[in-house]
Amino acid sequence: MTKISSVTSVSNQENVVILADKKSNFKDAGFSKQELAYVKDCITKKEQKMVTINQYKRAVHIAVIKEGKTEELTSEVCRRAGCDMLAVLNSDKLDRITVRSALKNKIHLLAFAEGLALGNYQFLRYKTDKKKLAASLKSIRVHSRDVSSKDIARLNASLQGSLYARTLVNEPLWFLTATQLSKEIQKMGKESGFKVQVFNKSKIQSLKMGGLLAVNKGSLDPPTFTIMEWKPKGFRNKKPYVLVGKGVVFDTGGLSLKPTPKSMEFMKCDMGGAAAVAGTMYAIAKAKLKVHVIGLVPATDNRPSGNAYVPGDVITMHDGTYVEVLNTDAEGRLILADALSYAKRFKPELVIDLATLTGSSIAAIGTIGMVSMHEGAEKQHEKLQESGHNVHERLAELPFWEEYGEMIKSEIADIKNLGGPYGGSITAGKFLHHFTDYPWIHLDIAGPAFLDSRDSYRGIGGTGVGVRLLFDFFVNKV
Repeated sequence: MTKISSVTSVSNQENVVILADKKSNFKDAGFSKQELAYVKDCITKKEQKMVTINQYKRAVHIAVIKEGKTEELTSEVCRRAGCDMLAVLNSDKLDRITVRSALKNKIHLLAFAEGLALGNYQFLRYKTDKKKLAASLKSIRVHSRDVSSKDIARLNASLQGSLYARTLVNEPLWFLTATQLSKEIQKMGKESGFKVQVFNKSKIQSLKMGGLLAVNKGSLDPPTFTIMEWKPKGFRNKKPYVLVGKGVVFDTGGLSLKPTPKSMEFMKCDMGGAAAVAGTMYAIAKAKLKVHVIGLVPATDNRPSGNAYVPGDVITMHDGTYVEVLNTDAEGRLILADALSYAKRFKPELVIDLATLTGSSIAAIGTIGMVSMHEGAEKQHEKLQESGHNVHERLAELPFWEEYGEMIKSEIADIKNLGGPYGGSITAGKFLHHFTDYPWIHLDIAGPAFLDSRDSYRGIGGTGVGVRLLFDFFVNKV
C-alpha cells in the first residue's frame, strides 16, 4: 500500500503536487515571474488539467481541479485527478510526493491523496517480473495545517481495508478456497485488532445451516462460517451493527451451469461481499472507531459434481424454513439466508448485507453503483446514501413492495429461491428479507465489485467496493 502521512513543512527540494483552480494565485509556491506567467497561461488560456514546472532540484506539478456541482462531486474530480497524476509520477520514478492545496477545502486535498493511493494499487503476485512492473511511488505526504493526524489515520485505515478487499477478490480459487478465505480474515484481524472465530463443516452441520451445506455439496472443499467482532472499550451503540458478506469463492452455477464466454471467467469475484465485510472490519478496527460491529461470512464454492444439489431439491434452512431450489445458480441467497438467520442471536441495531447477488442489478443500473433495498431502516438507509455520495459509491434504491414477495412463494415448500424472469434483484432481496426480523439493508454489489476494464482509481479487477462506503457510514455514527 502507498502510505499517506502528514508534514508541517516542505523543503525546496521536495517534489510537490499543488491542487489549484483557475483562480489560484500561487503566492506560496515559490515560482519565479516567468514560471508564474507560464502556469497562468497553461491554466487559463490553454485550459490544461496538469502543468509541470521543472526546477532542476525538484518538479512542481499542478493539478487543475474543475469544481463539480456539489462538494461530493468535486471530491470525485479530485480522486480522479490524483489517479491521472500517477502516470507522471511513476514515469519519473518518484518514490515520494508531497501534496498541498491552493484550494480551501481539506476534504478535496484528502480526496486527491486517496485517488493517488487507490490508483497506485497493483496485484502482481502472479507476475514473474514484479520488480520491473511495480509502481515507484511508495509514499504520499500531505502538507496542510487543516489536516489532523486523525484524518490521516482514518484515511489510511480506509485505504488499507479497501486494498485488502481488492486483493481477496483478485486471488484465484486455487489459492482462495473457503478455508483460505477464513485464514486471510484471521490475518487481517490479528493485524488490525478485531476478533475472529471460524466454524468448520461439523459446526456448520450442528447449526443446521442447510443453505450453506447444500451449495457446498458439489465441492471437494469444506465450507466455513467466519465471525468477526470489533468491540472496543467505550463503544457507543447499545446493540451491535452486523455486516454479512456473501463468500462464494467461485461460482460455476452448480448444475445450472453458467454459459460461457463472459459469464464464468470472473466468478472468483463472487466473494466480493465477504471481501467488503472483512475490509470494513479491518478499517474500523485499525481506526479504533468507538462502535460495536460484528461481521459474518458464510463461504463455499458452488460446483457441479455427482453429489451436488439439484433443481427441484427442497432444503431446510438454519431457521427451519423449507426452500424449494429452482436454480442452483441462485446460490448466494441460500448461504446469506443462513447468516441472516444466525444474526438474530445478536439482537442487532442494524444488519447490512453485501453480495454480488444478481445479474439483474447490472441490467438495471450497469456497473456504476449498488442496488439497495431496506426494511425497517429508513433513516439508516438515508445515512448510508449520504455516505455513498461522500465516497462516490452511490446507492440506487429499488422498490420493495409486498407484491414482490408473492413471486417467491412455492407450491411445495415455504418459499423458492427464484422469483421469475423479471425484477430478479428485488425478488432476491425479498428472499433474504424472509430470514430477517430486525432493521436491515441489502446491497447488491454485482455491478461495481469487479471490473474487466480500468476505471480510474477503481482500477481493474476487484475494486474493494463497499469498504469506503461502510467506513464513512460508521465514522459518521461515532
